[in-house]
Amino acid sequence: MEQPTEAELWQKVQQFFEEHFDTEKDTPIETMLFLIGVQELGSGMQKYSKDDKVNLIHIAVCRLLQPFGYYRFSHYDGDGYPHFEALEPLPELKPNEQSLLMKKAIIQYFIEEKLFS
Repeated sequence: MEQPTEAELWQKVQQFFEEHFDTEKDTPIETMLFLIGVQELGSGMQKYSKDDKVNLIHIAVCRLLQPFGYYRFSHYDGDGYPHFEALEPLPELKPNEQSLLMKKAIIQYFIEEKLFS
């Protein structure tokens, strides 16, 4: 059986968010990062402050870039927030390259977490 292409996998990621979170078509990556951060924190859907949203997106970015060697999980703090240690600085990327890296990382996350049906 043929392996799906990255474009096909990305389509499945977008469908997942549309079906499970009732997001708009072509869900923005920032929305995906926020929802992955909520998943990683395990706090469920609730009202979040602007600072909380920034922290949740940061959690998602660290978790997503962990398999690429940029971060390593360190510990949970007293409030249950995961903390990560930077292992190497992120490369200087143009916005479109950042987007491609995050798409690859989200696809990898979906594979690791067995979220593809």
